[in-house]
Amino acid sequence: MKKRILLIEDDQTLIENTKELLELSSYEVFTAQNGKLGVQLASEKIPDLIVSDIMMPELDGYGVYKQLRKNKITRGIPFIFLSVKAGPEDIRKGMNLGADDYITKPFREKDLVTAIESRLAKRAILIEREKRKNTEKKEEKPIHSLEDLKEYFRIYGDFLEFEKYDEIFQEGRNASYVYLIDKGLTKTYSLDEYGKELITGLSKKDDFLGFYSFRIPAQYPETSQALEKTTLFRISAEDFIQNLTKSQDLILEFAQILTVNLSLLKTHLLDMAYSSVMKKTTNTILEFAEKIQEDPGECIRISRSDLASVAGISTESFIRSLSCLKKEGLIDIVGRDIKILDLKKLHAIR
Repeated sequence: MKKRILLIEDDQTLIENTKELLELSSYEVFTAQNGKLGVQLASEKIPDLIVSDIMMPELDGYGVYKQLRKNKITRGIPFIFLSVKAGPEDIRKGMNLGADDYITKPFREKDLVTAIESRLAKRAILIEREKRKNTEKKEEKPIHSLEDLKEYFRIYGDFLEFEKYDEIFQEGRNASYVYLIDKGLTKTYSLDEYGKELITGLSKKDDFLGFYSFRIPAQYPETSQALEKTTLFRISAEDFIQNLTKSQDLILEFAQILTVNLSLLKTHLLDMAYSSVMKKTTNTILEFAEKIQEDPGECIRISRSDLASVAGISTESFIRSLSCLKKEGLIDIVGRDIKILDLKKLHAIR
């Protein structure tokens, strides 16, 4: 059976030429001359792939993509932007939305066909993998502990990679996924009315991330960002809750994690409110050291602004405190890194 392509484009000449090119490549092609009609046709025809211009009447390509992603039936269809907007910021915007590819006009016929073939192949692999997962789930082992749950993430979860400073999820967005950190370090934070960042948590390897409510749909109450190159596994929030509620022991074990995290956050907020600048600085260094290092002698490679945000003080005050600790021989500063020299004395300040 021929694969079906929906082409959304307002240039009639380009529609005709591209339609002919794709039909010669053995695709069945539907066309729409504006974004509004494109959304309608996508819902009716359910194509295997969509190629869309960006600058169009009625509804632009970005709007088309967003509307299709809200529809359960069309959200998984591979989507390629086709546009004269060739600036890096334009391409980045299209890809950040989640599009599968971005091709600039004028384009070579081979480039478009190759992009379509690769995206359809990727989609076929994902569908086959999903079928395999569903078959395996029927025979999967029961989940009774957090270790069982983590193993479930590693076997059935999507594997994701994030570079330093990439956002993992954003405050106010639908909390659709729960994550398990495979490697790396992340922070969660919120912004106050003045745009000042308040770091609310740090997460490392084997920590869960992104679960806030048993209600679905829910929203993320904070933003998560990678502090270094980070890899994660994710499953849907529905899948996570379903597995969690299968075992009373597992619920109690997970509730204990939430209790500890809440207690740590409460202590941290009290320290921010009442502790001295030096104590806040020391507590933050020790907190990072305990969170991200197996060997306290290793360097802490986190920006001064992130450390200051966790401490709840200005970057300038934090740097002054670091200088005092260095003079006392408790830490060393090597470039942008901080190395603990006397862990015992730092704990005494804490």
